[in-house]
Amino acid sequence: MDVRKLQKIVVSALEDIKGKDIEVINTTKLTSLFDRIVIASGDSNRQVKALARSVEDKVREAGAEIVSVEGEDNGEWVLVDLGDIVVHIMQPAVRRYYNLEELWQVTPAQRRRAAAETGESPAA
Repeated sequence: MDVRKLQKIVVSALEDIKGKDIEVINTTKLTSLFDRIVIASGDSNRQVKALARSVEDKVREAGAEIVSVEGEDNGEWVLVDLGDIVVHIMQPAVRRYYNLEELWQVTPAQRRRAAAETGESPAA
Protein backbone atom coordinates (compact mmCIF):
# COMPACT_ATOMS: atom_id res chain seq x y z
CA MET A 1 0.00 0.00 0.00
CA ASP A 2 1.19 3.50 -0.83
CA VAL A 3 2.67 5.21 2.26
CA ARG A 4 0.59 8.36 1.72
CA LYS A 5 -2.64 6.33 1.62
CA LEU A 6 -1.59 4.40 4.73
CA GLN A 7 -0.75 7.69 6.49
CA LYS A 8 -4.23 9.05 5.74
CA ILE A 9 -5.81 5.89 7.14
CA VAL A 10 -3.74 6.13 10.33
CA VAL A 11 -4.45 9.83 10.90
CA SER A 12 -8.16 9.30 10.23
CA ALA A 13 -8.27 6.38 12.70
CA LEU A 14 -6.64 8.56 15.36
CA GLU A 15 -8.99 11.47 14.70
CA ASP A 16 -12.02 9.15 14.96
CA ILE A 17 -11.17 8.42 18.61
CA LYS A 18 -10.24 12.05 19.40
CA GLY A 19 -6.45 11.57 19.39
CA LYS A 20 -4.69 14.80 20.34
CA ASP A 21 -1.67 16.60 18.91
CA ILE A 22 -1.30 14.24 15.96
CA GLU A 23 2.03 14.78 14.27
CA VAL A 24 3.45 13.09 11.17
CA ILE A 25 7.21 13.09 10.66
CA ASN A 26 8.73 12.14 7.30
CA THR A 27 11.83 10.05 8.09
CA THR A 28 12.83 9.04 4.56
CA LYS A 29 16.04 11.12 4.75
CA LEU A 30 16.85 10.00 8.31
CA THR A 31 16.51 6.21 8.18
CA SER A 32 15.78 3.40 5.75
CA LEU A 33 13.82 1.46 8.39
CA PHE A 34 10.51 3.28 7.84
CA ASP A 35 9.14 6.29 5.96
CA ARG A 36 6.94 7.99 8.57
CA ILE A 37 6.45 8.29 12.28
CA VAL A 38 3.01 9.27 13.51
CA ILE A 39 2.77 10.49 17.09
CA ALA A 40 -0.49 11.11 18.95
CA SER A 41 -1.61 11.61 22.53
CA GLY A 42 -4.44 10.07 24.51
CA ASP A 43 -5.58 11.31 27.91
CA SER A 44 -5.80 7.94 29.68
CA ASN A 45 -4.69 4.32 29.44
CA ARG A 46 -8.13 3.48 28.08
CA GLN A 47 -7.98 6.14 25.35
CA VAL A 48 -4.42 5.22 24.34
CA LYS A 49 -5.49 1.59 23.94
CA ALA A 50 -8.63 2.62 22.02
CA LEU A 51 -6.57 4.78 19.67
CA ALA A 52 -4.21 1.88 18.97
CA ARG A 53 -7.14 -0.49 18.35
CA SER A 54 -8.70 2.05 15.98
CA VAL A 55 -5.46 2.24 13.98
CA GLU A 56 -5.22 -1.57 13.89
CA ASP A 57 -8.85 -2.00 12.79
CA LYS A 58 -8.74 0.65 10.04
CA VAL A 59 -5.41 -0.63 8.69
CA ARG A 60 -6.73 -4.22 8.57
CA GLU A 61 -9.95 -3.04 6.86
CA ALA A 62 -7.81 -1.37 4.20
CA GLY A 63 -5.94 -4.62 3.62
CA ALA A 64 -2.57 -3.47 4.96
CA GLU A 65 -0.32 -5.48 7.26
CA ILE A 66 0.34 -4.85 10.94
CA VAL A 67 3.87 -5.96 11.76
CA SER A 68 3.52 -5.75 15.55
CA VAL A 69 1.92 -3.93 18.45
CA GLU A 70 3.76 -3.21 21.70
CA GLY A 71 2.62 -1.68 24.99
CA GLU A 72 -1.09 -2.56 24.92
CA ASP A 73 -0.93 -4.10 28.39
CA ASN A 74 0.25 -0.88 30.01
CA GLY A 75 -1.52 1.75 27.91
CA GLU A 76 0.91 4.59 28.65
CA TRP A 77 2.70 4.19 25.31
CA VAL A 78 1.50 1.91 22.54
CA LEU A 79 3.58 1.40 19.41
CA VAL A 80 1.89 0.11 16.26
CA ASP A 81 4.42 -0.99 13.63
CA LEU A 82 2.98 -0.92 10.13
CA GLY A 83 6.30 -1.42 8.34
CA ASP A 84 6.51 1.85 6.41
CA ILE A 85 4.87 3.77 9.26
CA VAL A 86 5.50 3.48 12.99
CA VAL A 87 2.68 4.88 15.14
CA HIS A 88 3.42 6.04 18.71
CA ILE A 89 0.38 6.71 20.89
CA MET A 90 1.28 8.10 24.31
CA GLN A 91 -0.13 9.78 27.35
CA PRO A 92 0.98 13.45 27.47
CA ALA A 93 3.51 13.05 30.32
CA VAL A 94 5.23 10.16 28.55
CA ARG A 95 5.25 12.08 25.28
CA ARG A 96 6.85 15.13 26.91
CA TYR A 97 9.47 12.99 28.64
CA TYR A 98 10.63 11.11 25.53
CA ASN A 99 10.11 14.04 23.12
CA LEU A 100 10.27 11.90 19.97
CA GLU A 101 9.39 14.87 17.79
CA GLU A 102 12.68 16.57 18.60
CA LEU A 103 14.65 13.35 18.26
CA TRP A 104 13.35 12.56 14.77
CA GLN A 105 13.16 16.05 13.31
CA VAL A 106 16.85 16.74 13.74
CA THR A 107 19.13 15.15 11.16
CA PRO A 108 22.39 13.51 12.30
CA ALA A 109 24.42 16.21 10.50
CA GLN A 110 22.49 18.93 12.34
CA ARG A 111 23.04 17.09 15.62
CA ARG A 112 26.82 16.83 14.96
CA ARG A 113 27.03 20.54 14.08
CA ALA A 114 25.16 21.51 17.23
CA ALA A 115 27.38 19.26 19.35
CA ALA A 116 30.52 20.73 17.78
CA GLU A 117 29.32 24.25 18.50
CA THR A 118 28.71 23.45 22.15
CA GLY A 119 31.70 21.13 22.59
CA GLU A 120 29.46 18.21 23.52
CA SER A 121 29.57 14.64 22.29
CA PRO A 122 26.90 14.10 19.61
CA ALA A 123 24.15 11.61 20.43
CA ALA A 124 23.61 9.02 17.71
